[in-house]
Amino acid sequence: MTTYMANPNKIERNWLIVDAEGKTLGRLASEIATVLRGKHKPIYTPNVDTGDYVIVVNAEKIKLTGKKLQQKMYHKHSGYPGGLKSMTYDELLSKHPERVMKLAVKGMLPKNKLGRKMLKKLKIYAGSEHPHEAQEPKELDI
Repeated sequence: MTTYMANPNKIERNWLIVDAEGKTLGRLASEIATVLRGKHKPIYTPNVDTGDYVIVVNAEKIKLTGKKLQQKMYHKHSGYPGGLKSMTYDELLSKHPERVMKLAVKGMLPKNKLGRKMLKKLKIYAGSEHPHEAQEPKELDI
């Protein structure tokens, strides 16, 4: 018997929608990363992007456990001396609620070209409205 290798041209991609309201950030992000990689499919191949598209709505209503709301920090650096910018989860959630979920999922994907390709299939919206009704997304049970 030979090992099955998925053909990138013949992969069927579904559109799935997730409501993030009241869900824990890390647990939801790990489930989304699994779907983006395609590990939920029997044709999963590590070096081929077999995952589905994921739409996340209500990203502003996601929650964290414990005191992470004030203690969890996000950092970015401009590349210049003294260019480190830090903000708490609470500040980032009020300014850019989509970025919180995107950074959590990005950390759980491979750090290469394939991972960047998978991240492009993630669509995140702060509210409950999204422009992907034409794709007829199915509900993802988490």
